[in-house]
Amino acid sequence: MSDDVRLRPYDPSTDRNALWGLKHAFETTLGAGTGGELKADLYEGKLTEEYRSRWLEWVDRCVADDERCVTLAVEDEPIGYVFVLPERLSFIWDAAVINELYVAPDYRGTGVADELVDAAVDLAREQALPLDRLLLDVDPDNGRAYRFYERCGFEPWGEIVAVEL
Repeated sequence: MSDDVRLRPYDPSTDRNALWGLKHAFETTLGAGTGGELKADLYEGKLTEEYRSRWLEWVDRCVADDERCVTLAVEDEPIGYVFVLPERLSFIWDAAVINELYVAPDYRGTGVADELVDAAVDLAREQALPLDRLLLDVDPDNGRAYRFYERCGFEPWGEIVAVEL
């Protein structure tokens, strides 16, 4: 990771727009990168102003538990983030959860994602968890992300299935 990039907690009073920009990029690249046009349209379609407001309010509630739940990678502006669910939500999966990790394309392969994962692992190790695990959902069709998480020591642990409501 470049010396110009540093990690710090998300600050709701100054970082809302930047975090939303990263979240928007996360969702649109996730939808476009796997699952075809239908998935891309679904992901893009949910990114309304109401969704933005509700998501940012949820983020604020999570960081109120622990400011490290959302850690930003910052150069001049935020260029990536990791969002770890707070400890009070650990019974959802009986483990710590990386809800989202995103790094802007120009910074991929520079070590920024590794540093964000390390920050997530550090936070998870401090949580009182039913199972001493940190998990995340990654689409196996997202080969680059899948290989990255394998390199970080993540391995398959079940599979998420879904049904449309």
